[in-house]
Amino acid sequence: MQDLFRLDGRVALVTGASQGLGQGMALALARAGADIAGLDRCTSDATADQVRALGRRYMQVCCDLLDASVADLQAVVGQVVAELGRLDILVNNAGIIRRGPALDFSEAEWDDVLHINLKAVFFLAQAAARAMVAQGRGGKIINIASMLSFQGGINVVSYTAAKSGVAGVTHALANEWAKHGINVNAIAPGYMATDNTAPLRADPVRTAAILERIPLGRWGTPADLDGVVVFLASAASDYMCGAVVPVDGGWLAR
Repeated sequence: MQDLFRLDGRVALVTGASQGLGQGMALALARAGADIAGLDRCTSDATADQVRALGRRYMQVCCDLLDASVADLQAVVGQVVAELGRLDILVNNAGIIRRGPALDFSEAEWDDVLHINLKAVFFLAQAAARAMVAQGRGGKIINIASMLSFQGGINVVSYTAAKSGVAGVTHALANEWAKHGINVNAIAPGYMATDNTAPLRADPVRTAAILERIPLGRWGTPADLDGVVVFLASAASDYMCGAVVPVDGGWLAR
């Protein structure tokens, strides 16, 4: 049974790998046997050191997704295949958030979030899928959705639009690429203790309201995604396509 979850010989490209959820998922995949290409706008030395300590290869890819063109994203995938020999798994994790009332929200705030959280997600998935089709071995694409793929949120209109789009893109790509042996699914983390949620955790009123609704009674941590990312990257999920899997401490059940 454990062999179903092994990723030995596989290569995973993880965006936003220098910290937080991206770092956690990169390390989980490495512990399962995968070599890692970590994409971030800055260096990811801490992630690299930990992956290599596990006996796996690590490739740093410095790329600011806010400025990246479609050609840049295609080049990233080409570099990963050239250096690590293949690409089997893509984790589309990198994202930003801009908070503010919808009445006052600016065009720049809207465009920045949609560019990184949705446009880059699709075109990086497209580039990865092309490589996977050319390899002829299929692959796994894991997008990172959100509770705001299901709900509207407060003061996060562009983030909600992008994460709703991620869920839709996941469904659409799963329909088209299953015939190539590419499984496209998404993880929808709940309220996680990351930099993106620091303003919420600093607000005692909002924090109390959030924790009151979570049946498990706590904020999530990067480690809470370890099992599901390895599952979706492995043969154990070969019959899953187009799923958006909540990992939310029971938030949606309330």
